[in-house]
Amino acid sequence: MFKDGRQRLDDLAGMAGGAFSLLSGLRAEMEAMAKAQVEAVVRKLELARAEDVEAAMEVARRARTHADALEIRIVALEAEVAALKGAEPSPPEPVAD
Repeated sequence: MFKDGRQRLDDLAGMAGGAFSLLSGLRAEMEAMAKAQVEAVVRKLELARAEDVEAAMEVARRARTHADALEIRIVALEAEVAALKGAEPSPPEPVAD
């Protein structure tokens, strides 16, 4: 009887292990399917990824900083040219943001 009980426990443990393995595989498969569906929707809606948006924003920030620096240089050069000509420099024109 002891062997019979032990055999049953071993069988139950084997079944539980198999069920756990099956559920783990099923979970991984469901996650892969969900990820594929989300990626398909993103492509269909032509949505941008967060990394792409952040990269574009960084490029825009750098361009804005560069444009601001160039504006300062232009104002200084205009003042220098005006001083060389003996005229007063014209006030800087407002920049549309």
